[in-house]
Amino acid sequence: MARSQAAAAKRERRGSTAAPSKKPEAQKSEKAAKKKSDPQWRPRVGDSAVYPGQGVARIAKRQQLEIGGQECDFFVLQLVEDNSRILVPADKLGEVGLRRVMGNDDAKKLWRILKKRTSKGSGGVTWSRQFRNYQDKIKNGSVFEAAEVLRDLLRLQTRKELSFGEHRLLENARMLVVQELAESCGTEAVQVEAEIRSAIT
Repeated sequence: MARSQAAAAKRERRGSTAAPSKKPEAQKSEKAAKKKSDPQWRPRVGDSAVYPGQGVARIAKRQQLEIGGQECDFFVLQLVEDNSRILVPADKLGEVGLRRVMGNDDAKKLWRILKKRTSKGSGGVTWSRQFRNYQDKIKNGSVFEAAEVLRDLLRLQTRKELSFGEHRLLENARMLVVQELAESCGTEAVQVEAEIRSAIT
């Protein structure tokens, strides 16, 4: 019952519905997200938080909903990106990977990743495999891996025109990294993005 309630109510965004079963990749991402959750964090209404794959959100309110004849407690998140809302069961925060915004130490680590010089080659990895690697890094909820994707694709963009898929991954990675850095540092997103471009290219 709890699994079906979480799947039905976890997301209230653009009318999307959860798939009836999870693929191995989704299960792996969920486990990774759970490990990254901070058990000491107690989110409150008004706090900022990070939802894996969706970026920074404000905790707008807590809401009681009746599902299957049972009263369930949810956090209502409002995404910074487009103001859409996500419902997260209050007892499933660890499972979905909701976490607090990074602190100063993690922000410094993120900047080191962005500035790191890497080989221009793919090391013998095929384009399709590299693309899947980028997709996995975006899906698993780690802002540090999203930063690797952002760094690599921004540099690749200076050498060739990105494919449609690469461009979408770039924009997703950009959103995740820029939003969280801006929130963490109290800086405007446009300024953060300009600093990232300067550091990477």
